[in-house]
Amino acid sequence: MQTIIGSGGAIGKPLARELKKYTDKIRLVSRNPQKVNEGDELYPADLKNMLQIEKAIEGSEVVYVVVGFEYKLSVWQNTWPVFLQHVIEACKRHQSKLVFFDNVYMYDRSAIPLMTENSPMNAPSKKGQVRQQMHEMIFREIEQNALTALIARSADFYGPDNKNSALNMMVIDNYMKGKKAQAFGNIDKIHTYTYTPDAAKATALLGNTPDAYNQVWHVPTTKERLTNKQWIELIANELKVAPEIQTIPVWLIRLLGLFIPVMKEFPEMMYQYEQDYIFDSSKIEKRFGIQATSPQDGIKILLDQIKSASPSS
Repeated sequence: MQTIIGSGGAIGKPLARELKKYTDKIRLVSRNPQKVNEGDELYPADLKNMLQIEKAIEGSEVVYVVVGFEYKLSVWQNTWPVFLQHVIEACKRHQSKLVFFDNVYMYDRSAIPLMTENSPMNAPSKKGQVRQQMHEMIFREIEQNALTALIARSADFYGPDNKNSALNMMVIDNYMKGKKAQAFGNIDKIHTYTYTPDAAKATALLGNTPDAYNQVWHVPTTKERLTNKQWIELIANELKVAPEIQTIPVWLIRLLGLFIPVMKEFPEMMYQYEQDYIFDSSKIEKRFGIQATSPQDGIKILLDQIKSASPSS
């Protein structure tokens, strides 16, 4: 049995499809799980209820944590460490391997222009400190030979089944409403993005490769060093609209935060948009001979899906 905790999200759905290549016993765990493959076992659970998490992990050979708790600092601080500690303890009790899907928030500010698996960790933000704490929790158990685990790390991502990415909410949605795209920071800085089906394929592969454990892997991410402006222009060209862009300064984000609570969460992350953001995935590419989907192909597939799902299509 291979179990996905957080199965309904942007990574969980394509991960379930990819796991079908390795096993016919897949358990999907979320508040309201829905089948991706015909034989999937559904396990409804409140991910803040640790007794339910314990039962969900029982009998699992591999447990994939691809949860996306609410993007709010207080939620992260109060929920993530407690949740992960219970997942770790349950994995240890049931001798389950752990695959933890992570982001780049724990890396030092100086690492952002070229992030590798060996980049220094010194989280510049409070949300990053939560992510760093979780990294350290996992590797403390690994170093004590108490847990077999790996971390699959992704850059900012985009792709099908992912309505909450910055490219979706601030660019695609706006253009499809006849508005200007919106963007944070310096749009002339390079920003590499991970395509979610690539991330899912790599995560499934890593979880089913015994010698991939007890280390960090960057999932395949575009080698094309496009600026945020070029990503937006790529979307505009595909939608056949003028590439008009409104940049949002930090002072305006803070102001909007008075009326839109989620906007309060962005100012501390602006350092990622004021410098080049290059995510290196050469380690996994060399080990497995896999390559990331090009931005052109990824954007086209994403927009084709959105158009086909639109009521007007």
